[in-house]
Amino acid sequence: MASHVHSDGSSPSLPESTSIPERWTPRLVFSLASIVLLLEMLAVSYMMISTALPAISVHYQTTQGAWLLTSFLLLGAVASPLLGKLADMYGKRKVLLLAVAGAAVGSFISAVAPSYAVLILGRSLTGLLVPCLFLSYSLIRDVFPPKTVALAVSIATSGMGLIAIPAPFLTGWLIDNHGFRSIFWFFVIGLVLLGGMIFASTAESAVRLRSSLDLIGAVLLGSGIAGILIGVSFGPTWGWKNGSTLAYLIGGVALLVAWVASARAIREPLIDLRYFGKRSVMLTAVGAGFCYGASGVFTILLPMMVMTPAVLGLGYGFGVTAEGFAIFQAPLGGMVVVGGLIVGFLVGRNIRPRLLMIIGMILMAVGFTLTATIHDNKPLLIIFAGIFGVGMGMGYASIPNLLIEAVPPQLQATTASMVAVFQSIFPAVLPVIAFTVLNSHIAMAMEGAVFYTDEGMRIAFLIGAAAAVLGAIAAVFLPRNIVQIGAEDGAAQETSLLPAH
Repeated sequence: MASHVHSDGSSPSLPESTSIPERWTPRLVFSLASIVLLLEMLAVSYMMISTALPAISVHYQTTQGAWLLTSFLLLGAVASPLLGKLADMYGKRKVLLLAVAGAAVGSFISAVAPSYAVLILGRSLTGLLVPCLFLSYSLIRDVFPPKTVALAVSIATSGMGLIAIPAPFLTGWLIDNHGFRSIFWFFVIGLVLLGGMIFASTAESAVRLRSSLDLIGAVLLGSGIAGILIGVSFGPTWGWKNGSTLAYLIGGVALLVAWVASARAIREPLIDLRYFGKRSVMLTAVGAGFCYGASGVFTILLPMMVMTPAVLGLGYGFGVTAEGFAIFQAPLGGMVVVGGLIVGFLVGRNIRPRLLMIIGMILMAVGFTLTATIHDNKPLLIIFAGIFGVGMGMGYASIPNLLIEAVPPQLQATTASMVAVFQSIFPAVLPVIAFTVLNSHIAMAMEGAVFYTDEGMRIAFLIGAAAAVLGAIAAVFLPRNIVQIGAEDGAAQETSLLPAH
């Protein structure tokens, strides 16, 4: 674990009123539990809304259901860089609580929405849960005892897998007994409670980045990300040669190019490319993107595969219900937690997260490949899902530990916010690639449902395997001994990286 250092090599001093305990205390355990539960809300959000989507579409008489998922991801990705910079400047706990409050307001708007447009507005605001992931582990890095940080961030990031077990049952019960609006009320109540728990249990970081806020850069970067995500998300529906698709994609790329030029020209940009461009940070971001993207592909394809009726004779499918899918989902979610714990314990014993990231991505590739090869046997598929889950948990937990190793506290949230952008864009792009292949291997269509050939399903899983391998390659090319940014750049940062007093 890298130590917390200034650019001149000294340790950042904390205010005398702030004391960090040397080991676990009941308050720290309660703090970690609060953070884990908050990130569980992020994980369950995708699952619950996907399940409620048919009822929502019928109620509002809309065919634009995809916007419910896209708007959430879109605002989360666009807001992440700005919130990351604000967190480093004014305090990670403050910004985390602000994001939780915004997400709660968004859920309330969705719960009472009289029209679909208002529902989308509320769902967009709920996307403020997305930056809560990196804000949480950045805060843990600053306020938890150094010896507990590796395990704590690993539990926080991989503990999200636990929600996979009860979520289908809870979602079904809420929708069946109380309607789709109960999903949003669940988030309102949960976020208010968790915000209060974090406020009561978690200290504020004393580390600050003295900098100005680059609003022009925030607009250029956010608009560029938004353009690309909208183009990618709706390209399959609108058509890749459609004028709107091309306008969003080309416009998004042009805005990102303008942002890069702006970031190089001004003294204190939103994201300092000198630091984000470091091999240790850039390759972590690329690896994180492939990790989250591959995870998205697997978690979309697996239920499609096992819920396909066996009577169709496609070479796959067991016809299980949404609740029946839990026998596949539970091992996957449970092993994600196991993978995270492995990373937490080993990093705490000075095993480099780079090696654990490589192993995790290889296990994901193995899980993909085995599932692509043999998918007509339930017990084997459950085992393959478990293998994938271990790799997924190791990948998720390695990412924050790599950033902690490479980035000083004052740049933690800012840098992690750009990694979060990669973690949002790759999961949007990779499933589109997989479904482009699947749509060229359609076996039959029945009552509006499309079923794919065995070959198409096999290729789609192999695309996921290739993404996992690329993530492993990115991790292989990480420096074997990562030197923390600041320690290697000398006094260049001394004027801008200062502790709060």
